[in-house]
Amino acid sequence: MLRTRLCELLEIEVPILGAPLGMIAGPELAAAVSNAGGLGIMSFNANPPPVLREEIHRLRRLTDKPFGVNVLLDGPRLPFPAEDLVGVCIEERVPLLSFFWGDPTPYVDRAHAAGLKVIDQVGSVTAAQRSVRAGVDVVIAQGVEAGGHVAGQVATSVLVPRVVDAVAPTPVVAAGGIVDARGLVAALALGAQGIVLGTRLLATPEARAHPAYKQRVLEAREDDTVRTTLFGHGWPNAPHRTLRTPFVRQWLAEEARGSEERADEPVVGELRLAGQTVALPRFASFPPNIDASGEVESMAMYAGQSVGLVHEIKAAGAIVRELAAGARDLIRQLGGVFA
Repeated sequence: MLRTRLCELLEIEVPILGAPLGMIAGPELAAAVSNAGGLGIMSFNANPPPVLREEIHRLRRLTDKPFGVNVLLDGPRLPFPAEDLVGVCIEERVPLLSFFWGDPTPYVDRAHAAGLKVIDQVGSVTAAQRSVRAGVDVVIAQGVEAGGHVAGQVATSVLVPRVVDAVAPTPVVAAGGIVDARGLVAALALGAQGIVLGTRLLATPEARAHPAYKQRVLEAREDDTVRTTLFGHGWPNAPHRTLRTPFVRQWLAEEARGSEERADEPVVGELRLAGQTVALPRFASFPPNIDASGEVESMAMYAGQSVGLVHEIKAAGAIVRELAAGARDLIRQLGGVFA
């Protein structure tokens, strides 16, 4: 078995967490990761509180294992406050409440009082220390090579040991640039107690990514992503890493345009959100999920630099199990080399 203190704390079998992947990670993907022994984390997916509650119920029907729900605290502009989403998670007693892009301090004690574990994703040592002062149970250290919205500017290999040293004994999980057993073993060597899989889980049947998005992921190399603020409509001036599609190459020199949220931006497509059809203006921060239509290639195809290591569509559960087994084998092999 490949178990760390994180496994004991979260009551999971292997130290692998699934990233929330906004608009892409629904109940199916989160449940698949949890059922394989890891911990699946479902994004609130821009759903209003009543729909989020329904999604939590659906996730519970798909797994009886621990899972998490992620809430963005100061992220995209929504017609309802994060407080309401947190309230739903606490009322539903989700096993783990995950935060990103904001200060979790106002929510930690309430979550703990209801029996929830709390995890916070950060991009710097300073933010990690704030999270620990707030009382979170686990810190995710996200390196700049990660896909999607990126909070910091430091590589995973540098950030993780710095955060580990700064917040010990709070467990630290590594995120960014990790897709296989080698990445898991490297993260453990850096002092992390586990990893987050994000980009790798885009290429799964359970991920709600548009087929064109998944195909782009399979074809991309490690130099086919860029950190930018281009897709800033609805979430302005927030750095993110996305695939360097022809659309991105065309507009990258004018990336500030994406955060202007101009009223005259053309509509490039639409998607279904909380049972309603939502028009997507050019530079919208939403990625193309399975329900997206229109100019899909003009939408935000978030991915990390590890995308060059993703070559096939595979079930999320198989990925988790193979990664854990591969890491155990690799650790044994390294033990023989350095014995």
